[in-house]
Amino acid sequence: MNRTLILNAQLVNEGLVRQADLFIENNRIARIDHGLQHLPTDKVIDASGLLLLPGMIDDQVHFREPGLTTKGSIASESAAAVAGGITSFMEMPNVNPPTLNQQALQHKFAIAARHSAANYSFYLGASHSNLDQIKAVDITKVCGVKVFMGASTGNLLVDNPVALEAIFRECPVLIATHCEDGNVIAANQQRLLAQGIRDFGPEHHPLLRDTESCYASSSYAVSLARKYHSQLHVLHLTTAKELELFSSLPVGKKHITAEVCVHHLRYSNQDYARLGNLLKCNPAVKSLADRDALRAALLDGRIDIIATDHAPHLLSEKQLPYPQAPAGLPLVQHALLSAYQLVRDGLLSLPQLVEKTAHAPAQRFAVAERGYLREGYFADLVLLAPQQQTQVTREDLLYRCGWSPLEGETLAGRIVSTFVNGALRYHQGRILPARYEHWAQAQALRFLR
Repeated sequence: MNRTLILNAQLVNEGLVRQADLFIENNRIARIDHGLQHLPTDKVIDASGLLLLPGMIDDQVHFREPGLTTKGSIASESAAAVAGGITSFMEMPNVNPPTLNQQALQHKFAIAARHSAANYSFYLGASHSNLDQIKAVDITKVCGVKVFMGASTGNLLVDNPVALEAIFRECPVLIATHCEDGNVIAANQQRLLAQGIRDFGPEHHPLLRDTESCYASSSYAVSLARKYHSQLHVLHLTTAKELELFSSLPVGKKHITAEVCVHHLRYSNQDYARLGNLLKCNPAVKSLADRDALRAALLDGRIDIIATDHAPHLLSEKQLPYPQAPAGLPLVQHALLSAYQLVRDGLLSLPQLVEKTAHAPAQRFAVAERGYLREGYFADLVLLAPQQQTQVTREDLLYRCGWSPLEGETLAGRIVSTFVNGALRYHQGRILPARYEHWAQAQALRFLR
């Protein structure tokens, strides 16, 4: 039996901030009320001065397993995620071999069942030729189908209109898209070459992968979703222009939704001079005006979810010349704090932060019994110290790749504790081992579809 009592916390949930106690029995929230100190407990945590939030649900990560485990693994990256206040993740199919069939999916679920510190689900990747596999997904277990629309390599690139029409017409589950148009990117490269630019550097990344490359692809995806009334979720928006494609309706009333990632909310093209290839990611970080438009769209509802697109690469790879350096940043360990910085800067309220990181992902993906502080729900919780700070240092990083673009920065707030299914898995700077009991293990997410 696990009975944990959290006293005197400031609960942030469903639009409200209020002081209350929260009682956990095994892996569930059993009571939320005042004056629960009389309940019989195994552990008491005095959370005076701390915020109690539902754990972040990250709908887009790349944990590199199988096949790319020199960069990261489900074990290493999920531990970093838990340290960052992420209690559930949805992982992408561009591993080796790519996740293009049911067998590959089951292999990843089996790895996670043994090694993940956080709750998990996985996307099936789309290709030109795996429509039968897409139609066969278990919609209660698989978070979605990932479509790389014109900006990927190998079997995961889907740029054939006939194949795309079929996917949007027949996919039984949410379609998550990476939207960049390869033809526009190639034309941009030729244009820059014609201007006499021969040595491309990080500063050229947002010129090659510019607004038009994103808009051409995302507008196409939206047109297909409207035609077939598909459940479409456009990942990692980066431009002001794309925002015109999305509505401000509540997330539950939309079949076309949008996500923004923490680095696109934090950085602009002015940061390439300082960070170089460490900031190289796809889609590219763009202008300050784009960044500010993304922030504004969080407030008016055109952007529904904040995520990470966590994508670790070795530092030695990032130190290669720009054309050879891979795109992607490790972010999960400081994702929630990066988003919390927007609260401290007066750009978001605490309830809005929780809406974008927990409530909206749970609602958009129909995650069962997670994403809220509700009696009977799984106890996926984060205690955050709002008045403290977090220094980002290399020695504290849990990523297998061993670096972060945030190194040397000071973030507002500090993650004190993270509970996954009622089990304390991170506390005061330390990842704690999983308890033996079945209820304390990380679980595959279940979807009510």
